[in-house]
Amino acid sequence: MSQGNQHSPEVKQRISEAVRMLETFASGGANAFDIIHTNEAGEKRGFRPAQTLEEARESMRFLIPNGDMRKNNVIIRPRSSNGVTLIQLDDITDANLARITGNGVLTLETSPGGRQVWVAVKDAPTGFAARLKQGLAADMEASGATRIAGSTNFKAKYAPTYPVVRIISANPGLIVTPETLTALGVVAPAKPAPPPLLPFAASDQPRTSKWPSYARCLEGAPIGSSGNPKRTSADFTWCKIALSWGHSVEATAERLMQESTKAQENGEAYALRTAQHAELAARERNSKPRQSYKP
Repeated sequence: MSQGNQHSPEVKQRISEAVRMLETFASGGANAFDIIHTNEAGEKRGFRPAQTLEEARESMRFLIPNGDMRKNNVIIRPRSSNGVTLIQLDDITDANLARITGNGVLTLETSPGGRQVWVAVKDAPTGFAARLKQGLAADMEASGATRIAGSTNFKAKYAPTYPVVRIISANPGLIVTPETLTALGVVAPAKPAPPPLLPFAASDQPRTSKWPSYARCLEGAPIGSSGNPKRTSADFTWCKIALSWGHSVEATAERLMQESTKAQENGEAYALRTAQHAELAARERNSKPRQSYKP
């Protein structure tokens, strides 16, 4: 008898929910999935990069029940292609959920009162994801990874009654355009292009060959809901410092891949995007008039 046939009806149903979520993502443009395991404290316990739909689907037969036995969270990061961007709208309010209802490929309940919507957008321009998050007051630091439906959300604050992640609604194959979302009034307006960085920050010749201390950036990062420092914030801060020392965006992204485990998990695209966002923040800072402290 296979292990799958030994599961209780409840566990079988939860595995089915996990598979349904994977297949919904695939219908919305996902072509691979990273699978991450974390414990109750949010510490990583395993990582399987770039799993195909079939590999991820097969894994759920084991990961869902084993996660419960080991008190591990089962987290996935869908990776999209063919011009489709999967945008995660986390910590969204009921009022804003109603504004985007019908245009999300997937809506989840990740915890009591915790709602999360995923929108598949075709040919989204640069910065569109951030504008959509801003327009719907969603978590701007959402990393693109989420607990899979059917898995248990192991966080200390929920003990001893841990919630199970569930699908609220699924719209397989629903891919929308930026124009559709803009017409709904849920996209924040684009900001004016800031002036270029000062020459030294964009120079191909850095002012120093040294790099910032990633450990210090991580130590100073805000604490997330898991009780651990937010690595997204640490990565962003580290990139800003590296750029201010004269390193280029490309060199900063390359070095971030060596320094940050989050960058290693999320890939080169994440590292480059983080460095680009840090550069944009530096440009906006430079565009503001400096205060005069003369009496």
